[in-house]
Formats: sequence, structure tokens, C-alpha cells
Amino acid sequence: MMINRRKFINKLFSGLKNLFCLKLFSLSFLEISAGASSSNNALDFLSGQYSLKEFVQKKMHHGKNYFINPFSRKKVWSPWKCLGLLFSNNHFNEFYKDEPKSRIFIDWEKIRNDKRLSITFIKHACLMIKDGDTFILIDPIFNGLTFFKDFTPLAFDLKDMPKPDYVLITHGHYDHLDRSSLDQLGRHAHVITPLGYKKILNDFKFQKLTELDWFSSFSSDKLEIILLPCNHWTMRNPISGPNRSLWGSFLIRTSGGMTIFVSGDSAYSECFSELGKMFDIDLAIFNLGAYEPRWFMAQSHMNPEETVCAFEELNAKRLFIVHWGTFRLGYEPVHFPPIQLKKALEEKGLVDRLIDIKHGQTLFQE
Repeated sequence: MMINRRKFINKLFSGLKNLFCLKLFSLSFLEISAGASSSNNALDFLSGQYSLKEFVQKKMHHGKNYFINPFSRKKVWSPWKCLGLLFSNNHFNEFYKDEPKSRIFIDWEKIRNDKRLSITFIKHACLMIKDGDTFILIDPIFNGLTFFKDFTPLAFDLKDMPKPDYVLITHGHYDHLDRSSLDQLGRHAHVITPLGYKKILNDFKFQKLTELDWFSSFSSDKLEIILLPCNHWTMRNPISGPNRSLWGSFLIRTSGGMTIFVSGDSAYSECFSELGKMFDIDLAIFNLGAYEPRWFMAQSHMNPEETVCAFEELNAKRLFIVHWGTFRLGYEPVHFPPIQLKKALEEKGLVDRLIDIKHGQTLFQE
């Protein structure tokens, strides 16, 4: 009896860890409809009445004090679904013993001195783009995440990292908008976010804050940053509920000539095909991680097969992935995403389009 009780407690705690990270408690047990994607506006888009661009231009993703995800008919979560996560069978358990842990060192001086455009994969979904003398930091997270093991702790002093000129935030989930990491940045940075984050970020007194709606942009000299729609959601406070702020992907037209797509967190949707027709993308950086179990995660994150499909529809020339290897936020082991992605690419004959980049490594423009 004691053994069974111990197993039950361990399983309960493991499931609650995942729920805590995704901030699902109020969504699950109260079934808040605010921001749920089953609104009439979303159904108008899904029925084909409007194109993605028309839907956004009509501000149909704007609700009353919340934002609407047009890519799904379903509510975000149900209480039974979340309870099911606590007791579902995890067939990945046997692979956890093989998860690698590595300290991340980055030679920032080398990156500073190299004249080429570069993209450095720091950890989780955190990237640093060097475009001429301009540094663009995306979704900064330098520390651990409450209750979750950090498999890629940093082995360099953050004082050695170039101070970013721009900081881009894709959405408000705690592994993408990390207050302690933002607090370690210089206040001179210009922060660019989707709509709705001014109240959170005003405390940091950054030099400038720009909020963007979908398909709106910021430009400076030859640099252009566009916020694009994606199939996700966000929440900071379970009491106030979900989608009080917007979320999105970024398209970055660099002064160096490369056009970079940064997916942020996204489930698969029809938007990739439309975006592929609108933009000529040199490099697509997809978030791939926290995708198992599918019955629970499919509404928030793509799996490897869906990522390959999205890449094809986006019609980008090359791709690499982030959002893996640092925190185990889903059932899959932290090292599985790149392995499974390669298999999916091989099946489509696209493996030569993959840039195999790991934490701490830098891609330099050829």
C-alpha cells in the first residue's frame, strides 16, 4: 500500500510540474472562455470567409480585453484533459537516463570581431543575432526555471555578452518572458513585443518599448522587424486568465540582407502556407520541444513531422531548431527533438536543408 501511495504521489507531482510551467490551472478548472478560440470571429476565419491578412486587418483577433486565436475551434483546455495528464502513461521514462547535460560557453569576443551576420543559439529559445553593429536578443532566459532541471547552464559571465540593442519577446509564458533575465540586461535596450506587455515591462525602465500587432512592423535604417500571427496563446496570471496579451512570430529583415523567420511557440496551422506566399525567407528558426504527449500538447506546439510540413509550406531555404535541450517541459527527453526532426526531414528528402546547430554555437552568414 505504501509503495502504491508513493508512486501515486510521484506521478501526481510530475504532472503538476508540467501544469505549473504552462500556467494552466485557471484555464483547466474554470474553463475560462476569454481568449478561447471557439469565438464566432475565429470560426469566420476557419470557414474560409477571410484570408489571414483580411482577418487581421479587420482586427478580428481582438476581443474585449483579450485576444483571439483564429486557428482552432477548440477551447484551450478542459479539466478532464489536464487530469488525464496526471495519470497518463509516459513511455519516454526509460530514455531520461540518457539526457545530456552540458555547460554552455560562448566566445563573444570572436562574435563581436567577425564582420559577418551571425545567429547564436544561447539556450532554450534564446537567440542573439548580430547584424552589422546591431545585436538583437530574442526571448532571453539565462537562468533555471522553477521546478525544472536546467540541462544547459551557462558557463560564461553575462557581462561578457554584448549588450543587446533590441530585445524581442514572442509571448508571455514564463520560459520566454523571464523577469530575472530581463533584469540582467542593460536599460538602453529597445524592447519589441506583441501588444499588451507594457505593464509588465515598465518596471524595468528600458530605454524604449514598442508593441506590435500582427503584420505591423518596426524599422530602423535597413533593419525591419515584423510581428506575424501564429497558433499559440499566452498567460502570466491565472487569476486574470489567458490571452490578455498577444503572441506571435517574428520576421526579421536584416541590414545584412538575410531574412529570418523566428516561429516562437506555435502549433501547426494554415498560416505557414499564407506566410510562405507573402515573404521570401532565407532561414526559418522553429521552436521544437514540449510536444509530447500529442493529445495534450498539439494545441500549443508542433511535433517534428508538423515542423517539417510547416517548413515546406513556409518555403524557407534553410532551417534550424531551438526550444529543445534545456528544460524538459513535455514528455519527450530533451535530446529527442533534433534526432526525430532529422528522421522526418530524411523521409521528405529535405535533410540537406537542415542546419545542425547546438546550444552555444553560432551560425555565420556565408
